[in-house]
Amino acid sequence: MSDKPRVVLGVGGGIAAYKACEVLRGLTESGHDVRVVPTEAALNFVGAATFEALSGHPVHTGVFTEVPEVQHVRVGKEADLVLVVPATADLLARAAHGRADDLLTSTLLTARCPVAFFPAMHTEMWEHPATRDNVALLRSRGVVVTEPAAGRLTGVDTGKGRLADPAEIVDLARLLLASRTALPRDLEGLRVVVSAGGTREPLDPVRYLGNRSSGKQGYAIARVAAQRGAEVTLVAGHTAELPPPAGVDLRHVSTAAQLRDAMQERAQDADVVVMAAAVADFRPSARAEFKIKKSDDVPDPVVTLTRNPDILAELVQKRRAGQAIVGFAAETGDERGSVLDHGRAKLARKGCDLLVVNSVGEGGAFEAEDNAGWLLAADGAERPIPRGPKAQLAATLWDAVAEFMRR
Repeated sequence: MSDKPRVVLGVGGGIAAYKACEVLRGLTESGHDVRVVPTEAALNFVGAATFEALSGHPVHTGVFTEVPEVQHVRVGKEADLVLVVPATADLLARAAHGRADDLLTSTLLTARCPVAFFPAMHTEMWEHPATRDNVALLRSRGVVVTEPAAGRLTGVDTGKGRLADPAEIVDLARLLLASRTALPRDLEGLRVVVSAGGTREPLDPVRYLGNRSSGKQGYAIARVAAQRGAEVTLVAGHTAELPPPAGVDLRHVSTAAQLRDAMQERAQDADVVVMAAAVADFRPSARAEFKIKKSDDVPDPVVTLTRNPDILAELVQKRRAGQAIVGFAAETGDERGSVLDHGRAKLARKGCDLLVVNSVGEGGAFEAEDNAGWLLAADGAERPIPRGPKAQLAATLWDAVAEFMRR
């Protein structure tokens, strides 16, 4: 038997079934042993041969194949995680009411590992009271039913009900495997605003001052918060062309001044503010109207810098009662102290409730898929965050925020 994490990928009969192939490839390439269990309807969209070629396992839909192996029980019992991509309205209904009329629904009944459904359907179907009741029933049993994305659906329709991006599904799968538990819905009722990415401060129409932030950590924080039930606004600077997180209201900005305005506006009604963006500390004092030319007969330009406002400190000063504020510190050690020393000093200086400290440099935090660091609290508590997927750091952060909000 393989020592790789064993994932069952259930595939529902919707047009988004083709995206399950991208999820399958993402899981297998990241070291998971994936068994695909489609419904009969799913095979109208993607053939069994495709799933077999990508997974390396035979594909069946019914309970009357390989009967001596008792597949309808064994597949679910041996799984470390079950994903359903896409989860149609029909499949959610059958799962909610304990149907076992094919291999996938039988597997869902026998699985004792985390189970996650990733819905995809038209907006009207997602918003129908029957679907909402089925989702609530599944969630009440500890099953993860994620919020779908908003965007283009089939035909000319747009709205909420689009399948989450395959890379996002893979990230959440890794988080569920790491935690070995379902995502709690402990942030329901909370309004959250998160900043992400780097700012760019223009020098001329071509050049700018910026940094290496990809925005991946801020996006992961927003994504996990939304799937734990929060109402999330994500204010994003420049990122690595990341897909919008499902269930999140996304607003783009460019400069530190624009980020400041957006965060101050959204923070007025927020219960939790997370400043994960990498804000440029300085901006050019003047922006050239035309591109600055490089010429032998022109002296090298001198760029004068102006300090940007401290957005985190301003948010702390203007905070409303009961509001939690989380900051981030990207640090390097120097002769004056270690990364953690600088993080502690920043927490005291900023006055936020929680501070995530990351060590940056080659292979650290910026542009990487994984992250590590420390979570510092204003009451003096400190928690190391071991290296792992950025969604895992996000989950650790939201655990601490949920605990803080219960005090």
